[in-house]
Amino acid sequence: MMDGISLLTITVLAVFVGFEVVSKVSSTLHTPLMSGANAIHGIILVGAIIVAGQAAHPWVLAVALLAVVLATANLVGGFVVTDRMLEMFRGRRGAADKPPGKPSASGGPHAGGPSDIKAHEGKAPEGKGSVR
Repeated sequence: MMDGISLLTITVLAVFVGFEVVSKVSSTLHTPLMSGANAIHGIILVGAIIVAGQAAHPWVLAVALLAVVLATANLVGGFVVTDRMLEMFRGRRGAADKPPGKPSASGGPHAGGPSDIKAHEGKAPEGKGSVR
């Protein structure tokens, strides 16, 4: 079994190595790496729960419960960030899918929806080069 100083040394070194590795990753890769990190954080959470359940000393239980809290916060935060990233990549929704009164990217509250397509069917665009 390892003594407390060895465990603290390993933890501090892991923090420094983790910080250096993450700081060197380009910002475009952070979000794809988040999904893999979420899986790892889930495993860490399960391990922390197992350690908390088998704790014999009060200080081990306290550290294990702290690990459960931190792993849970990290896991939930990762899912929130991933959800925000996926929201950016979702395609445009039609006017029927949008909440009423929410402006679309092209202007009015229903611009670009199916009703606008039907309103312009059969009409040639006006301006240069329009032929009727």
